[in-house]
Amino acid sequence: MTRTDSDKWDLASSVGATATMVAAQRALASASPEKLIDDPFAAPLVRAVGIDFFTRMVDGEVDFADGDEFDPVRMGHGMAVRTRFFDQHFLAATESGIRQAVILASGLDSRAYRLAWPAGTVVYEVDMPEVIDFKTTTLAGLGAEPTAERRTVSIDLRDDWPAALKAAGFDPAAPTVWSAEGLLVYLQPDAQDTLFDTIAALSAPGSRLACEFIRDTGVFTTEAWREHRKKLSAIGFELEIGDLVYHGERNHIIEYLTGAGWTVTGRQVRDLYEECGLEYGDDELAVAFDDMTYLSAVLPG
Repeated sequence: MTRTDSDKWDLASSVGATATMVAAQRALASASPEKLIDDPFAAPLVRAVGIDFFTRMVDGEVDFADGDEFDPVRMGHGMAVRTRFFDQHFLAATESGIRQAVILASGLDSRAYRLAWPAGTVVYEVDMPEVIDFKTTTLAGLGAEPTAERRTVSIDLRDDWPAALKAAGFDPAAPTVWSAEGLLVYLQPDAQDTLFDTIAALSAPGSRLACEFIRDTGVFTTEAWREHRKKLSAIGFELEIGDLVYHGERNHIIEYLTGAGWTVTGRQVRDLYEECGLEYGDDELAVAFDDMTYLSAVLPG
């Protein structure tokens, strides 16, 4: 599906389906022996969306080959590393006294329900109305209760989401912990800069931000990626992520945020694997993505 400036989606189509894919991987990570994360809501949410491939994935009904890039243990490790990074980002911020969190493009993220938020924490989830409504209704049907004060902001990030965020009670004068997880490659290069400019404008001193990024989205056009896609198609996976990604030259995020006054730390995905006691792959696809960078930034007081 070709992207447009005004395209829409739900959790079973286009960019929305990638949120379901990520939730399926979180379900695999939660079931892995390492127990690096625990997301009890991931699998039920995936089943509720109803995409056949991902439902079969979380139910262990897809025929994966041990050790290849579709090995459920290996896929679980990749999402466990990512999820753990963002979990720790939020928990460290709230331990420091921050009581306002914003999850941009929240998708099927269940942190408002599963993390041990300190009393008084307000978690804002920003995403398309269809996505917010589906998750809220589904989790209520499961009997899930938020562990923080959860406030939803049902709006496209291409619209005036800062106004909608403020209307939901967001206080720009209070320090905020932000996440832009799994988001940036789905933004046009200028929209990426606008996002960070907007976050900075809404952030009081002491605010924190985390995201992950790929320096060159051309990785989705390489032979390694094409071979990966062929293998995925053979087992029933039809979503073409490469068509959903915006390519083109982008500002380097660490340099951009540093220039805007943030204190930035970047860590490579291999380093996070090592911290978790996991071995990063050495096949062609793993090497193609090994410059994935996880970024933490603080706006000094």
